[in-house]
Amino acid sequence: METYRARPKQVQRAVTDRSPESEGEAPISSAWRIRVGMDDRPGTLARIAIRLADLECNILSLTVLPVPGGVLDEIVLRPATGLPRQHLIDAIRAEGCECSAIVDADVHELVDASAATLTSARRAVDDPARLSEVLREVLAADLVTLVPAAEANPSRTEGGHRAAFLVDEGTALVARRRWSPFVQLEVARAAALLGLLTAARENLSQPLVLARQDGTAIVLRKGLPGDADEVSALHQRCSMATLFQRYHTGLRTVPRRWLHRLLMPPRGISLLAVCGREVVGLGQLIPSADGATAEVSLLVEDAWQRQGIGTGLLARLAALAAAAGHTELRAVCLPGEDAIFRTAVRAGLGPQRPADREDALRIVLG
Repeated sequence: METYRARPKQVQRAVTDRSPESEGEAPISSAWRIRVGMDDRPGTLARIAIRLADLECNILSLTVLPVPGGVLDEIVLRPATGLPRQHLIDAIRAEGCECSAIVDADVHELVDASAATLTSARRAVDDPARLSEVLREVLAADLVTLVPAAEANPSRTEGGHRAAFLVDEGTALVARRRWSPFVQLEVARAAALLGLLTAARENLSQPLVLARQDGTAIVLRKGLPGDADEVSALHQRCSMATLFQRYHTGLRTVPRRWLHRLLMPPRGISLLAVCGREVVGLGQLIPSADGATAEVSLLVEDAWQRQGIGTGLLARLAALAAAAGHTELRAVCLPGEDAIFRTAVRAGLGPQRPADREDALRIVLG
């Protein structure tokens, strides 16, 4: 059976026996989402449907959520004009079932649950910064916040029901909902979404081909220890001026012991721009100790400068940094040197120069 759900409005109130709303009347255009707990026995749902028909309620959608000891039926309906919520609660209880929640719903947002989840997933893949918003929609939660993992205790009950999802070793997403507890099916759906987004995020580290008008294939990929000879050759082809801009010292050749750290920086990554077998550009992303910021650096061979190589490297490093949860990029440059600043502008990253540091560049992500 197809199941559909209406996404709740952001402001919702759980029903209680003495709720002020239970005494009021339903507007003509209103729709309600109700959750009914019942034993999983033949005929129970049919009796509930008859009760709703007797009250002149029009069922718009039904989703069955399995829970321990029975099922939880989520029904979106259009109530009869003037029907008090308490009358609906009493009718459901008369059939030996329990109405755990009645909240407002919008029939214009009545959509297929699977399609809605996939649409939300696509939005989160396109913009990882919207993950909390997307998870709130998928769970029909009131609020989703990013917290330190140590604070993501799902058994805490203040502020309503909670569900916690570990994002990485240090952070977690906590969903809160007052109007109804989260059931296992909802939690599993959210966990599957986060797994999909993790896979999509990790795919950022796969090779990327830069689009070039001259047809030359430039591939951006992660650096590996086996690239040491080609990275050494890159440095040998670079001018003294280019090497000085990168290392801020009179370096002419790269010591062999440096190559491994260039390709496999501590806690960070290297990104190579490769044409054929030659490495023509090198970028690095090295996270800070707090994990919020990361330092970026670029080196592009003289013959390949001003051809979009540095722009492509920096844009890709920014995407990798955002996917890893970093909120800011920093770069160190020579006083008066604006090459990396202009590169960041071309990459659409909105760079800033700190007022107290002429030799620094700051890029806020998200």
